[in-house]
Amino acid sequence: MTPATRWARYSSISLATFAEFEADLIRMRTREGMAIARGKGKLRGKQPKLSEKQQRELCRMHATGDYSIGDLAEVFAVSRPTVYKTLSRAATPT
Repeated sequence: MTPATRWARYSSISLATFAEFEADLIRMRTREGMAIARGKGKLRGKQPKLSEKQQRELCRMHATGDYSIGDLAEVFAVSRPTVYKTLSRAATPT
């Protein structure tokens, strides 16, 4: 092994060590920040696309049988999967 190869190998190992240390610091800071935000009530997850009132109205309209899933998606300006998820959640007792 030549001295240049040894030096390149040592340099890459050193750089990898520093990169791993920096990644650990970022992970630690992220966890701390999320814990603080959770304590302040800032982390609540993804917000629903439809309000409770809109969800009840969507279910009522679907129950009448006058509207298709596509019609409901168009009326509430959401995707068809969102309509299906809303109906599924309403049908599931909590």
